[in-house]
Amino acid sequence: MTLSGSPLDYLIVFLGGILVSFTPCVYPLIPISVAYIGAGSSGSKKRGLFLSLAYVTGIAITYSLLGIAAVATGAFFGKASSNPVTFLAVGIIIILFGLSMLDLFVLALPQFIRPAPLKKKNYFSTFVLGLTSGLIVSPCLTPVLGAILAYLSTRKNIIYGATLLFSFAYGMGLVLILAGTFSSFLLSLPKSAKWMSRIKKIFAFALILIGLYFIFTAIRRF
Repeated sequence: MTLSGSPLDYLIVFLGGILVSFTPCVYPLIPISVAYIGAGSSGSKKRGLFLSLAYVTGIAITYSLLGIAAVATGAFFGKASSNPVTFLAVGIIIILFGLSMLDLFVLALPQFIRPAPLKKKNYFSTFVLGLTSGLIVSPCLTPVLGAILAYLSTRKNIIYGATLLFSFAYGMGLVLILAGTFSSFLLSLPKSAKWMSRIKKIFAFALILIGLYFIFTAIRRF
């Protein structure tokens, strides 16, 4: 078992994370997150940078744990993770996630899962906020994250699963880190427009194609 997959895998999910941050239901949350970080940075770019890193690292650790769980679940079932039926099921699940991104139906976590309000804005509290925020998967993010987890369930490499999700989280948090460090960067971000919906549709069709790939792979293995 190798320690990781291809470097290209990490680049793809990192860039995917960046694109996800520009989807309609994630992008509007950036100013809210930056406002929390900015309140604790007291105008210091250095402190803003470290608070942003603490927040995004919290999210990344939560996603890494999800990646570990996905791989461990697949490994637990042994041969089932490489069984054609498993690939068929994963393909169908990923296609459903893609259809969800086309707004045919909505996938979201239960409303009772919310980050606890934190009054102190130090590094630890910001890190904890990131840990809990990692569980608040928006309707746009649920299909993408779910598709990655479904894919990882077919792999047997825990380190690969953890680091892949870590890379995805940092891609998603890159804009937040820049905005939390440089307040002027937030002002330079483009306004919400139809281009965000186009990005969302690109993700949807990409997921559908990935799902079809898994289904064709299953058919060849039968």
